[in-house]
Amino acid sequence: MTLTDPNTSQANGAPSPLMARAVDLVKSYGSGDAEVRALNGINVEFARGQLTAVMGPSGSGKSTLMHCMAGLDVPTSGRTFIGDQEIGTLDDSGLTQMRRDRVGFIFQVFNLVPTLSAAENITLPVDLTGKRVDQVWFDFLVDQLGTKDRLTHRPAELSGGQQQRVACARALISRPDLIFADEPTGNLDSNASTELLTFLRRSVTEFGQSIVMVTHDPRAAAFADRVVFMADGTLVGELHEPTADTVLEQMKQLGA
Repeated sequence: MTLTDPNTSQANGAPSPLMARAVDLVKSYGSGDAEVRALNGINVEFARGQLTAVMGPSGSGKSTLMHCMAGLDVPTSGRTFIGDQEIGTLDDSGLTQMRRDRVGFIFQVFNLVPTLSAAENITLPVDLTGKRVDQVWFDFLVDQLGTKDRLTHRPAELSGGQQQRVACARALISRPDLIFADEPTGNLDSNASTELLTFLRRSVTEFGQSIVMVTHDPRAAAFADRVVFMADGTLVGELHEPTADTVLEQMKQLGA
């Protein structure tokens, strides 16, 4: 199964090699002497069909970058793109549609609806559009994520790992162009973390998914194709084909 996006094709019909990018991105809080720059002129690109990890010390701007690039927060200045679509040009309706149709989210806090079953939580993004759920894709996801025997359970009846797998299936059910994952393993034990990261890795390698993952864990970053490092709202380095040891060494140099 391949996830494709006809809206970001180049003139020759080939998909754009970039799934998301930021240009001179600034995010400030406060003003005058009290101004704090969470992002200080960020220029970054995220490739299509790759898993990219974003790392840095606490307060480095990792989550702010993700929120601005996902259209969850408005930058102070600069430009952000999903494929060829500039987010800043969208009105509220267009922004809602972009986030609904083209972007999936996985958070540290699972954000499942407590009154819905696992199955209903998974299909919620599609149900909200009024479209029909692709049952073949749904069955594949719940089988691969090991949630098939928990579909009638509500979130309170699921373990943390099971809830996060449901949240992962929810993020993928509409076949989004890009998934943003903010500390997706932060509330999971090591076994559940490995299972989730292995599936995310497979979704990139086998299904062509594009993922940007904020994480503090070098072991999680080792599942990525590339790691981008941040400090004080700026980009300070990157690694390709990372290992847990090379990521840890880089983080030590940043004082994290």
